[in-house]
Amino acid sequence: MAENALNQLRYLVIGGSAGSLEVILDLVTHLPALPHAVVILVVHRKKDNDSILVDLLSYRTKLPVREVEDKETISPDTIYLAPPDYHLLIERADLFSLDISEKVHFSRPSIDVTFESVAEAFGDRVIGILLSGANADGAVGMAKIRKAGGYTIVQDPATADVGYMPQQALDLTPVDSILPAAEIPGLLEKLLRIQ
Repeated sequence: MAENALNQLRYLVIGGSAGSLEVILDLVTHLPALPHAVVILVVHRKKDNDSILVDLLSYRTKLPVREVEDKETISPDTIYLAPPDYHLLIERADLFSLDISEKVHFSRPSIDVTFESVAEAFGDRVIGILLSGANADGAVGMAKIRKAGGYTIVQDPATADVGYMPQQALDLTPVDSILPAAEIPGLLEKLLRIQ
């Protein structure tokens, strides 16, 4: 992909843990057409369930769903899933890399690690979403996305199955939108609309 086209892409990065699966499935079902966007999902999950989530997501969307491989080229109009037991990083503007360094918040993949890497690589072209979960992973990453000029969305903790993770983000940093899960797809459609 030409560098000019890469500079026009938007990066939608979504993190979730306990209680986030149904929200993620609903989000991918209602994603608008994404010719100028890349979707990156980081979900805490066990290694032995690695293919199930890809199948579930693929059933809900017409977009291709891929579990990231090391040194994989980033393409638009695709949903990328962080593989279990690896941190997902952006190596350069068009390339993913995987890392097996220590767990963060007892998690690998870590939402924080990916959010921070995406914020550093893509700055104000990032839309970060943090969903239900039972630990503080993602809070620091949301702060980095916000500081880099990205748009930040946190699921309203009162509507999350497990409100701890989104609440940790809200306690750490101001965000652009706090929404119940059902209202997130509508906001994304507005944010991702290509003028």
